[in-house]
Amino acid sequence: MLTIWGRRQPFCDGVNRRNFLRVGAFGAGLTLADQLRARALSPADGRTRPKSVVMVYLPGGPSHIDTYDPKPDAPAEFRGEFAAVPTAVPGVRISEHLPLTARMMDKLAVVRSLVSNDEHSDSYVMTGYTEQANRAATGGQHPSVGAVVSKVRGGAAADVPPFVSLRGMSIGTEPGFLGIAHRPFTAEGPGVQNLRPATGVTADKFDDRKGLLARFDTARREVDATGTMAGMDAFTGRAFEMITSGQVRAALDLKREDPRALDRYKGVDKFLTARRLIEAGVGCVTLSYGGWDTHSGNFKELKRILPGLDRGVTNLVQDLHDRGMQDEVVTVVWGEFGRTPKINGSDAGRDHWSPVMSALVAGGGLKMGQAVGASSARGEYPKDRPYKVPHLLSTIYHAIGIDPGVTFPNGTGRPMYVLDDRARVEELV
Repeated sequence: MLTIWGRRQPFCDGVNRRNFLRVGAFGAGLTLADQLRARALSPADGRTRPKSVVMVYLPGGPSHIDTYDPKPDAPAEFRGEFAAVPTAVPGVRISEHLPLTARMMDKLAVVRSLVSNDEHSDSYVMTGYTEQANRAATGGQHPSVGAVVSKVRGGAAADVPPFVSLRGMSIGTEPGFLGIAHRPFTAEGPGVQNLRPATGVTADKFDDRKGLLARFDTARREVDATGTMAGMDAFTGRAFEMITSGQVRAALDLKREDPRALDRYKGVDKFLTARRLIEAGVGCVTLSYGGWDTHSGNFKELKRILPGLDRGVTNLVQDLHDRGMQDEVVTVVWGEFGRTPKINGSDAGRDHWSPVMSALVAGGGLKMGQAVGASSARGEYPKDRPYKVPHLLSTIYHAIGIDPGVTFPNGTGRPMYVLDDRARVEELV
């Protein structure tokens, strides 16, 4: 297995986390083969179109006060520079730099009373377990939402991967004890790009690659005492067919999109790609946007990145409504924690703040047009309806028809729940 390292993502804790992609001998081959094997072992659930989820991750932790939970009546050192504007939902205000979101708030819900964990990691919001807990887990770390979707729904569509990450791979996208067959098909490095045939690559050349890959797999099986490579050849052949002529390849070809849509998504095309992948039948798409680790220059940085987030999210949600898919797809927008309510005066920044944060939710048949819970007058802690991150994940699982109480064996054979803390955000249900 070849490891290709992606972009470094430096955070304030001094740890350089590198998204990485493990691919087969020719890019997507082995990865897709593993996923195809999983589908063969997991029959479809009988529904023609299972519900899907788009997870939008805001790395670094966005300020809740400067996005979805403004405090216009708080002292200046708490409320910050941004004004709070009314939305389509009476009594609900959000940042002035999210005007498009404000106008479609009736199609959205914001949870303002989420308690998180002080880790610069997507692990908690993507798996329901902290990175520390995952690293210490015996028998393998807990799987991400996408990996669970892959495990449960692997057979729902024959020619698309169940889980695609448009942000590379990290502990928050890994399948953990579910096994490598449920890793995401990724966009970074050769990943998703390999679904677009390279210029000048003919069918004969692909056949040559198939033969060479088959010989490569045979050599690997000779040294693979576990037998996990058995039967790879057939799946690899199907993977190559997916590369040359699959729905995913069409979904990734943005040239097929209406030019007016391309203009709307200009600069935030990952949101458009996510929508097209969901339309093609992918069960879970994750993407990231911006950098939110604003210990200094918080307001300057947010003025730069909030408009893009505003356009990306609202275009995606509106497109899903226009296509009648609003109840079929849950969209969630959040980071790992909030930011300190009080501004650090010298640098006009906000630091880590896990006692409370906000998350934006749309679709999936959940109850929209509301703000769930509230933080205190200065945004320091939940004032009412405190929920933990796993509670929102549990709600997402229920919305897409997956029981978070289902168990799968970990590396030691012990049955493990998808989530240990399975309470739901009842206001959304």
